[in-house]
Amino acid sequence: MPTITRLILMLTCLLLPPVSGHTEEAADQQAPPGDHLHLPPALMNLLKQEMNAIQKGMQALIPAIVSGNWQEVADIGRHIRHSYIMQQQLTDAQVKELHQALPPAFLELDQAFHHSAGMLAHAAEMHNAEVVNFYLYKLTDTCVACHGKFAGYRFPGLVDAPENTGHKH
Repeated sequence: MPTITRLILMLTCLLLPPVSGHTEEAADQQAPPGDHLHLPPALMNLLKQEMNAIQKGMQALIPAIVSGNWQEVADIGRHIRHSYIMQQQLTDAQVKELHQALPPAFLELDQAFHHSAGMLAHAAEMHNAEVVNFYLYKLTDTCVACHGKFAGYRFPGLVDAPENTGHKH
């Protein structure tokens, strides 16, 4: 079980909010250009809501997986798969604005993330721990890649990670 222990430690470190003396607003203002998404405040708030919901789901996965609670794992995976808070709360004008504002690489990572969540749910329904763990890895890997590429101001330790320098997911 040392692999599970390392995975739990890694996920705990990744999912905890960064400790810093800066407020999020100050970090946004100090972020170098190209280091984060430039969205209008209303869209950024919806994105933050979605990220918080996903974080809660990711944190709930480990105890569910290690206890073999496949129904809970499947439910969490499905919830993450369909957690498009932004799409559910956007006006048509905001949808158009969002698609113009988000870079293709962000959309690609987002699509891969939600696909992996669906596959995790499917693997849990099959009670396949090995495949569940693989898709948990894929979810985490996609989070790391996206945070390193688009939220480096909040996650500076991920900015220069080798997997964020052109690695395709």
